[in-house]
Amino acid sequence: MKTFLLILASLIWGESLRVDPVPLAIGAPAPDFSLPGTDGKIYSLKDFSTAKILVVVFTCNHCPTAQAYEDRIKQLVVDYKPKGVALIAISPNDPLSVRLDELGYTDLNDSFDEMKIRYKDKQFNFPYLYDGENSQASKLYGPQATPHVFIFDAERKLKYTGRIDDGEKPGSAKTHDTRNTLDALLNNQPVPVEKTKTFGCSIKWPDKRSYAESAAGEWAKEKVELQTITREGVADLLQNNTTDYLLINIWATWCGPCVVEFPHFVDMNRMYRNRDFELITISLDDAEREPAALKFLTRKQASTKNFIFTGDKYKFIDTIDKKWEGALPYTLFIAPGSKVLYAKQGIIDPIALRKLIADSIGRVY
Repeated sequence: MKTFLLILASLIWGESLRVDPVPLAIGAPAPDFSLPGTDGKIYSLKDFSTAKILVVVFTCNHCPTAQAYEDRIKQLVVDYKPKGVALIAISPNDPLSVRLDELGYTDLNDSFDEMKIRYKDKQFNFPYLYDGENSQASKLYGPQATPHVFIFDAERKLKYTGRIDDGEKPGSAKTHDTRNTLDALLNNQPVPVEKTKTFGCSIKWPDKRSYAESAAGEWAKEKVELQTITREGVADLLQNNTTDYLLINIWATWCGPCVVEFPHFVDMNRMYRNRDFELITISLDDAEREPAALKFLTRKQASTKNFIFTGDKYKFIDTIDKKWEGALPYTLFIAPGSKVLYAKQGIIDPIALRKLIADSIGRVY
């Protein structure tokens, strides 16, 4: 029966059967690695040979649990580096194995380029290494979720593997397993608990790419519609009497910059639509071009709430924003209760906008 269920799961997800790596055993030596860091350097085990203790944390950009621990990891470095403890972080995730709808709590994916952005934004005080090319080094350690900690003594034998602490939400922890382990090792005492469970996002190993690729087929089947909207309807939208954050993109088929940036909005919809978020597009094409606008939206798989405006465009501009000069594209991000958090005439910076969205709707559970 178990074999049958495994085969059935494989057929459903379109994946080959696989066995995920198991965590390194207590007492095992630290596997070596040679991995690029977000600071431009290449790191291997020998670069930390002088440290009394080595902490290896497997984490990533996108996971909300991983993000919830970023500041605590930085604080570990502040507290324990002076005592001879070295800490490094490794992202084991293959970015091609992460679906867009798994990025609902983040502004950044798990690519090396976007890891560099997170490293700079958060001012990490530890090396942040990329193993997403093939995850070979990570497989030797066997992390189960992000974050997952491995602590090695001076001889680089594994003394602890598991969680950082027992409270994913910042400020809620009661048992600080990583700190307890470090304190014990520094005082030549037995480690109180050698192994704990981990909690967080599963590791996105390279053999999960087919799962991520399956999303394209799912999204292609979603219905695309285009409705008309009046000035009064627009005014109601701007009031945002909902619990959602509204991202409103105003565009037209004849607007080159609109066409160029539109896929970014489709991606953001797929990232955040399972949260308190809604993307709304409003076309300013003339009424006779409604079929062309719908064709464009369909081609872009924009299964969002799409409108085409009917009425006086100049009154529309004043309704949206009296400071808006009228050039397209134009984008608004509105909090519940009508507060405008972002207003932009011209092409957006998608990463900056995603950062605002993630910060607004929340990065942790």
